[in-house]
Amino acid sequence: MARIIYGVQGNGRGHAVRALALARRFPQHRFLFLTHTDGLPVLQKEYPTVLCPNPETPVRGHRVAGAEMAVKNLHFWMKRRQRLKSVEKIFDAFKPDVAITDYEHFVPIVSRKLGIPCLSMDHQHIVTCWKHRVPPAQVASYVGAFLAARLLFSAASRYLVVSFYKPEGVESCLKARLVPPLLRELVMKRIPRDGEHVLAYQSTSTFSRFLPLLRAAGRPVVVYGFGEARVEGNLTFKKYSEKGFLEDLASCCYVVCGGGHTLLSEALHLGKPVISFPISNIFEQYLNAHYLEKLGYGKCLAHLRPARDTIPSFEARLEEYRNRIRGERFCGNEEIFSLVNRFIEEEKL
Repeated sequence: MARIIYGVQGNGRGHAVRALALARRFPQHRFLFLTHTDGLPVLQKEYPTVLCPNPETPVRGHRVAGAEMAVKNLHFWMKRRQRLKSVEKIFDAFKPDVAITDYEHFVPIVSRKLGIPCLSMDHQHIVTCWKHRVPPAQVASYVGAFLAARLLFSAASRYLVVSFYKPEGVESCLKARLVPPLLRELVMKRIPRDGEHVLAYQSTSTFSRFLPLLRAAGRPVVVYGFGEARVEGNLTFKKYSEKGFLEDLASCCYVVCGGGHTLLSEALHLGKPVISFPISNIFEQYLNAHYLEKLGYGKCLAHLRPARDTIPSFEARLEEYRNRIRGERFCGNEEIFSLVNRFIEEEKL
């Protein structure tokens, strides 16, 4: 049995969902999670979990709220030294054999200081571990994402980068390995079917034209992410439940969502084309949506101003998208579990 301390980014549910899928596969090991905000309710139901605040990226109107982010992260940096000491005490009490991080700040830093091997498993390091052709409109976003990942989240020993696509650029990190997405078991057990409804999901404050676009879809739309249950015309708003959400995902016609890697990967695994609106100024989400369209799996709408014919033109290509999706593999679970097990036992990939 190994003792594993696991740092998980808590902005959004995707990181915690991935970490939970990994931990469940290794019941013989003992896990202690460090996370915050959205990660807490996902992880603490099953594992010992400690609150550990991290840098935040607040979103308003589907855009990064720069001023709010500066204020919140100023407070973070003022408390950083104190929190580092607290995390060191957690390490000292738990005595981990290895550490894992999913884009979390403190765990890899303390692991390096104490000489404990640390595996990074996330999608965000696709920005720093590969070179990219960056369009002029995305240069500022790219520079911000690159510096944040490199300066705040890159102290691990090795990197497993999960991704539903392979970047065109050259790999630039010898310690990184690219693997297909890690999916939760409940997703893999679903039997997909093409229903009539659209699944729409927004995990953060959305943009003004999102709901009008859905109202014009001409078919039922199940909407998650607004924290309420009500019916408004063709829109049925639902409160989140894992079982209900995955059932609606598996049976939908297609998906309309942001650019988060976890939901995109789950939708593609279930054979669903996607209209993706990446959050403005988050380059990783832009990159996901860009490859979604480039590979023929759906549509990238980075400008947040959808045209009137967005839905009809997308639906006219549904079979084309589905055929492209059916020919690909979007699940790397067994490969990932094997590599993680090797890292735990041998401290290498």
